[in-house]
Amino acid sequence: MHHANHFYGHAHVLARYCGLGDGHPPRINGYVQHGWNIGDGLAPGHPYAERTPSLLWSDQTRRRAWSVGRRNVVTIGAPFAYLLDLRRDDPPEPHREGTIWYPFHGWEGQHVKGDHKELIARIQATEPGPVTICLYWHEYGMRRVRRLYENAGFRVICHGYRGHWWKDTDPFFLDKQLSELRRHRRVASNRLTSAIFYGIAAGCEPAVYGDPMILSDEDPTFGGTARIRRQWPELHGESVDQTTAVEIARAELGTDHRCTPAELRELLGWANLQEDDVDD
Repeated sequence: MHHANHFYGHAHVLARYCGLGDGHPPRINGYVQHGWNIGDGLAPGHPYAERTPSLLWSDQTRRRAWSVGRRNVVTIGAPFAYLLDLRRDDPPEPHREGTIWYPFHGWEGQHVKGDHKELIARIQATEPGPVTICLYWHEYGMRRVRRLYENAGFRVICHGYRGHWWKDTDPFFLDKQLSELRRHRRVASNRLTSAIFYGIAAGCEPAVYGDPMILSDEDPTFGGTARIRRQWPELHGESVDQTTAVEIARAELGTDHRCTPAELRELLGWANLQEDDVDD
């Protein structure tokens, strides 16, 4: 299995949906898109073996992948959409309040450059209720950055570690994220990202505002932040139309392409597993 299939516990969520339990998921026959993007569904520079299936979130992404020469591409919907189905019977939060705010993040290979103090001031001037700042593990581990948000009086959390090369993956990363989103009335960020779409799907009012910051050596191939603002202007601003946001999120997460457990097992190569392939 490609190691990126384990990011954020995606393979684990799909295995649970397919009825395979909470153990180590079987090998997936293909590449699962691991985050919302405006390209072909794979990360820039992602090593790709020809003719291996690309398992993508949305039909828009499938069409973009086809246009750049990808073949054997299949739309299955985002793992988060499957998690929503798994947890559809969760009792509702008695009272949602405040905003969960996701500052744009870097990772091991690329750092973010921007003024966190300026962003904090903008958040304080905009958000009416209590604010939870959710830092990516990369920035959460930077004491200087974390302290800036803590000293501003925000609750500061991290959903967990993404995982890397099959190690230290938090299989319940998305579960933690969903639980936090359902506690809050709003979800916001300084860039349109997966977290915003997850928040909309979880019932939050979205907002995208503030300095989008700069990612070192950011790949401009598909148009970057300028294209995102041009293509999805409806999702940018301190207040966004909820009906429009829900419609767009449903399309981008591929909710209507969510497979049945039997269909998904077939697409992932899990239809005829032997007993040794399943880790209980």
